[in-house]
Amino acid sequence: MAVASRFGWDSFLIRFIFATVIVFATYNPEGASYYDWIREEFPTFTVYKAFVGVLLIIGWIILIRATIGSLGAIGIILAVAFFGLLIWLMFDVFNIPTDSVRVVSYIIQVMIICVLSIGVSWSHIRRRISGQVDTDEIERDI
Repeated sequence: MAVASRFGWDSFLIRFIFATVIVFATYNPEGASYYDWIREEFPTFTVYKAFVGVLLIIGWIILIRATIGSLGAIGIILAVAFFGLLIWLMFDVFNIPTDSVRVVSYIIQVMIICVLSIGVSWSHIRRRISGQVDTDEIERDI
């Protein structure tokens, strides 16, 4: 049996960057996203737009399935609650203006990125902390 590669900050950073690319490529307040690309010429739809859309859907499915699989419903609720309260705390302590849609969009997107990157990494983090390994259960009819 091969020894599993060590999970470290570099592994988490790769997952964080992947989640960042997927989230900000899908939508960002700067107007340089897939959403804006589709919206600017809405009735027109090209093969390029379809191809990029499918790539983004694949990325989202990878992130969401891994997050649901490793955190579960309760873990996702706790992660969203944690980051939601952290955002509230940041607004309260640093007096961030809540009337700026751009600022609020960025903060919410960073929260989504954090939840997804932690979700994708959680099985590795849990193994490092507790020594327990997560496995997927597969039922087979024989």
